[in-house]
Amino acid sequence: MYELAPQTYVETNFHHSNPGFIVTDEGVICFDSPLIPHEAQEWRRTIDEISGGLPILYVIVSDHHRGHCLGSQWLSDTVVAHELAWKHMRNYSDNFKQRVRDSFKKQPEIRAEFDKLKIIVPTLTFLDRMTVVRGERVVRIIHVGGHTPATSMVWLPVEKTLFAGDVVWVDQHPFMTQANSADWLIALERVRDLQPTYIIPGHGPICNVSALDRLSDYLTFLRQRTLDLYNAGRSKQETASLLIPELKPWFPIPTERSPKIESQIRSGIGRVYDEHRRAKELLEQQHNSMVEKSKNGKTDC
Repeated sequence: MYELAPQTYVETNFHHSNPGFIVTDEGVICFDSPLIPHEAQEWRRTIDEISGGLPILYVIVSDHHRGHCLGSQWLSDTVVAHELAWKHMRNYSDNFKQRVRDSFKKQPEIRAEFDKLKIIVPTLTFLDRMTVVRGERVVRIIHVGGHTPATSMVWLPVEKTLFAGDVVWVDQHPFMTQANSADWLIALERVRDLQPTYIIPGHGPICNVSALDRLSDYLTFLRQRTLDLYNAGRSKQETASLLIPELKPWFPIPTERSPKIESQIRSGIGRVYDEHRRAKELLEQQHNSMVEKSKNGKTDC
């Protein structure tokens, strides 16, 4: 665990997320949470020890993906999230819980820990941004999208520390199943504009703004190559087959995870392909609308 600024902590050794917290005069504010129940309970004990048993006021979750929000049940019943994250989480049913358990089939001891999984649905939501002030601590929650439509960052302006969630990926292929690559590039520019001293990504090592360049280049390359192939008349499947070999070398891939990462890359290509297709359809609609208006204007004359 690291103390990046006075009473500002982050842990990078848990599976699936990098949770953090700050201690205020009134209580503790948490950022994301460990996914695996015994890790979340361990995290709670650490928080209680460092804070002297102060109450946990909020858990701010960066998005609705399981790695960031499911550990909240061990921390607090007051969860803060973007409105779109709330819309997803309020629909997490027994079927969703079963999928979480099934994702640990090869680790039955962990799978059993999720038998008591409880979804803590956000009770405080926001659309663009939200500021929380407790004691002398200021916490700004900023919606940026990109990784998912709901993705948000937590900015500590005094400490110059940014909990970036899955906006930032370091030395690994980004997960893009719900992504919008154009919004993601804008989000990375917003990170740079903040000029944080520390960036805590959703996964991986703590970094600074220089670590953003490789991810920006990756997304830019992915967008351009997908557009080239789309304009050449390639189908989504053909585009993925051609691009996967080009994208895999960008970041290291553990041998045992190669099939999963390849599937992840394929999904990202599909998302970007659909972005370009929608953009073209929108241009065509706008063109047809202008033509129709022009015809109507001539008729009126």
